[in-house]
Amino acid sequence: MVADERRRAFIGSFTAAGGPGIVAAAVNGGSGALTVLSGADDVPDPAYLALAPDGRTLYAVSETTEGAVAAYRVTGDRPELIAPPTPVGGSGPTHLALHAGHVLTANYGSGSVSAVPVRSDGSLAPAPSGVLPHTGSGPYAPRQQAPHAHQVQTDPSGRWAVSVDLGTDSVRVCTLTDGRLDVHGEYALRPGSGPRHLAFHPDGGHAYIVNELTPTVTVCRWDAADGSLKPLWETPVLPGAPAGDAYPSGIAVAPDGRFLWTATRGENVLSAFAVEGDTLRLLATVPCHGHWPRALTEANGFLYVANERSGDVAWFAVDPASGLPRYGGSVEVPAASCVVIG
Repeated sequence: MVADERRRAFIGSFTAAGGPGIVAAAVNGGSGALTVLSGADDVPDPAYLALAPDGRTLYAVSETTEGAVAAYRVTGDRPELIAPPTPVGGSGPTHLALHAGHVLTANYGSGSVSAVPVRSDGSLAPAPSGVLPHTGSGPYAPRQQAPHAHQVQTDPSGRWAVSVDLGTDSVRVCTLTDGRLDVHGEYALRPGSGPRHLAFHPDGGHAYIVNELTPTVTVCRWDAADGSLKPLWETPVLPGAPAGDAYPSGIAVAPDGRFLWTATRGENVLSAFAVEGDTLRLLATVPCHGHWPRALTEANGFLYVANERSGDVAWFAVDPASGLPRYGGSVEVPAASCVVIG
């Protein structure tokens, strides 16, 4: 197997559970296969990663009680830590995104979103410029007694920062001005649904939210002109009642917008949907070829699944006509948490 020298994958893992930290892998452009190159264990529990647009710098949240974000130079085969991690002013950061010259982090433990300035060389300022606390709760007491920001990202227009909160069953649309985060609008989802991650349609007019506490996806209309989100419809990610535990995790939309995929832990499956206007149609579910698929990434016609408890990353080729994933193989990464492709 010959790896594509021009492309790299970066895999996060939970060091507290025996993971190696951040793993760099070569990507075979023809098969999607990964070949591990090196690792970096400088930062504990790098739960989620994000690449700078130029592909030269990688950012990682450290999902610890203190909460931090770190920048790595990734111009070689091994990620090189640029400077000590920057505290984010919140606990348990689970996700991050680049937005308007900042790294934004979703801090699950403290229920907040932080903005850390990015310097011109890609390094991070030593402290966040702003921390936005979430407020509220939900009806499911074991998981929703307080806010739990689970994801933050930029909308397709680049104007808005959108945060998804599992604890409050809501999505917040925010502005970032001079390093300060402010809520522009908050949009309620069904109580007890437990929204986890959101993916935008490439048309810029729809958003899809995968819910963790109920195995469903919520279809929303998105209006970038006024930064508004309108929930339209909710659909199950499984063809019938779950056989046991079922906790959806990742969500991805095809670049051409025709298909959508989700991953569900417990059931350990990927679900494939056809996108049909304002609705989704479940096509099929396929095994994820691992246990506890924590994250799902689409890249160049392939899906990559971080199977946390089985300790591997699996790849699937997507049939361009049917949208169905076909298993290609896997590589061992203990306590895998996420995958990004450069």
